[in-house]
Amino acid sequence: MKAWVVESPGPIATGPLVAVDRPVPEPGPGEIRVRVIACGVCRTDLHLAEGDLPPHRPATVPGHEVVGAVDALGPGAGRFGLGQRAGIAWLRHTDGRCRWCRRGQENLCIDPRFTGWDADGGYAQWAVVDEAYAYELPDSFDDVHAAPLLCAGIIGYRALRRAELPPGGRLGIYGFGASAHLAAQVALAQGATVHVMTRAAAARQLALDLGAHSAGPADARPPEPLDGAILFAPVGDLVPTAMAALDRGGTLAIAGIHLTDVPPLNYETHLFQERQLRSVTANTRADGEEFLALAARLGLRVTVTPYPLDAADRALADLANDRLTGAAVLVA
Repeated sequence: MKAWVVESPGPIATGPLVAVDRPVPEPGPGEIRVRVIACGVCRTDLHLAEGDLPPHRPATVPGHEVVGAVDALGPGAGRFGLGQRAGIAWLRHTDGRCRWCRRGQENLCIDPRFTGWDADGGYAQWAVVDEAYAYELPDSFDDVHAAPLLCAGIIGYRALRRAELPPGGRLGIYGFGASAHLAAQVALAQGATVHVMTRAAAARQLALDLGAHSAGPADARPPEPLDGAILFAPVGDLVPTAMAALDRGGTLAIAGIHLTDVPPLNYETHLFQERQLRSVTANTRADGEEFLALAARLGLRVTVTPYPLDAADRALADLANDRLTGAAVLVA
């Protein structure tokens, strides 16, 4: 089968993503195999390709926003039927025994595995996953528009919850890519006032088109103090900026898996009056189920740019160079 692998992590201009031919994988016990129809291109894929995240195994196929049709069942698998559509996301294994798993926080499991990092993902024609970690997908989204829901959407949803925005609160969003443009719509549907700060003019226009109350440059001061904020841009320099924009009692949630170094914070300016700074780590399967149901109920608008599977390297390069609005999706 056709696939792409991260051969030698490095700057995207050096070509870390390489096209290869791989055997079609066979599903193991409890696993399903899907024929990949679409796979979203996530910034995490870029971090893996460029080496911001250390590789867990050599020559891994990236991609963890996978939509496909089930075409083989491993021994004991029966949750999905042949031909049924299924989604494969970032979280693909937890031990189920550690104290975090036992208390419903499997995103903090001490022995997790992730699609496209610990096992091959969806930049390929086929992929396998334990059926317990696969998702049924809402019928209201076609394959291409469903793919970004599986990470961008789920992580944005968890980040919004971590920001603890009060009802009718004022939300600041820093960076406005695939995840942010979905989280913003959820916040707006819940009655929030949304202010977007991002460097790309096209992204600012998309934010306004989706209903944001203002949109300005990434380092701009929002027009009013914020009750909560989410940092989607992997830029540590924006942490003091976002913290200074919070009203008393406000919370900043950092949504990315990677962030450049954070400059020193001033206690009085950035943290006093019970301002909070929080990270977001992966997601639970419950997060995924809740978000997918919410996305269908709200009819979220997913903005996508499709690329053929053969152009995966170009899609990552466009993401790296801010040439995308919304989400890139590979179509097999």
